[in-house]
Amino acid sequence: MVWEPHYECMSREDMQAIQLDRLQTVVHNVYEKVPFYRKLFVEQGVKPQDIKRLEDVQKLPFSGKEAITENYPFGLFAMPMKQIVRVHASSGTTGRQKVVGYSKRDIRTWSNLVARVVTMAGVTDEDIAQICFGYGLFTGGFGLHYGLEKVGATIIPASTGNTERQITMMQDFGTTVLVATPSYALYMVEAAEDMGVDTSKLNLRVGLFGAEPCTENMKKEIERRWYMRATDNYGLTEIGGPGVAGECECADGLHINEDHFYPEVINPDTGEVLGYGEQGELVFTSLTREAFPIVRYRTRDISMLINEPCACGRTTVRMKKITGRADDMLIIRGVNVYPSQIESVIMETEGVAPHYQLIVTSKGYLDDLEVQVELSGDHFTGKFKELEELEKTLKQKLQRVLSISAKVKLLEPRSIERTMGKAKRVIDLRNK
Repeated sequence: MVWEPHYECMSREDMQAIQLDRLQTVVHNVYEKVPFYRKLFVEQGVKPQDIKRLEDVQKLPFSGKEAITENYPFGLFAMPMKQIVRVHASSGTTGRQKVVGYSKRDIRTWSNLVARVVTMAGVTDEDIAQICFGYGLFTGGFGLHYGLEKVGATIIPASTGNTERQITMMQDFGTTVLVATPSYALYMVEAAEDMGVDTSKLNLRVGLFGAEPCTENMKKEIERRWYMRATDNYGLTEIGGPGVAGECECADGLHINEDHFYPEVINPDTGEVLGYGEQGELVFTSLTREAFPIVRYRTRDISMLINEPCACGRTTVRMKKITGRADDMLIIRGVNVYPSQIESVIMETEGVAPHYQLIVTSKGYLDDLEVQVELSGDHFTGKFKELEELEKTLKQKLQRVLSISAKVKLLEPRSIERTMGKAKRVIDLRNK
């Protein structure tokens, strides 16, 4: 099923015509109404009338999270506050919160875009959806709520926390759709198993996961233990929250709602625009946001764009699953290391659980990486020889993938702190 076939299945020529029209409108809008953008465009020597073709987007300067924090809280809004009906913000774990606003039309558009994404995943008005995202300034809870409501699903606004009660609600209310971060979904299944719940007997059939990367191996682990199909969806606070892209039943990349978000992939070091099938940093321009339009926003997320036809019938460009973040990349002894590379090794190794942390330290001029990973319950036997062999296996696999040596520390099950939101994977102790 396709929520809006007219837009999701249109020809490339028609899509590009819509994109150009909307791009020209948004560029004119920010130039006239947002002082930050006017100044940026003047410095770059570009005016709205210079955007005559889609390719002219490359004449426009990039923007990033610094622009949002420097204009905190409302400096990038393109409407007066009396026309802003909602404010959301990022978690602010790396400094000031990134604050965004929504007009009435923005809220309607957002709901519709999330309806597209959940429909791609297979959700219908027959479903009962349990939302285990936090409700508040975080966009995930309200974003998925409105989109699921739009398609007619029954919603359980469970929010986060009280995990045992969450499991009980699944049993009692007949939950068919789970909305959560991938790491919280794994935490919840541990809790269910501790409670003696047979997850194969639950009604769950679809998982809608976002807010943090979900590797293919983690996805398979969730599907295996929850007995449901896990799907990815993508969005970030700065460009509107969830609803930017979603995974269809073919599971071959995430369809981007490109009539609302113009995607590019660039070389993160040079800013050069890359072609289809080339991996780099995702950049988005919002094409229909009224309150908080954003131009060429550098997401720091690493992916690539696919323009090959999808068997589902949708013609929108797809993005590959996020493999990491440019700002999450660790440089260890001159080598680029992404946490997702390490996670892939862990998920493919029998005997360890999908819960880990990376501890980075320095001794003199050299950096050290320690991978702390939990043993799975059935391998926590205490037999030294078995643990020694497992540790050796992990070290060898990591060496092959990373091209550097890393220490491995095996931990007891449940010893790494669990979170109800995004998991904290990296603890960088250098220069501290």
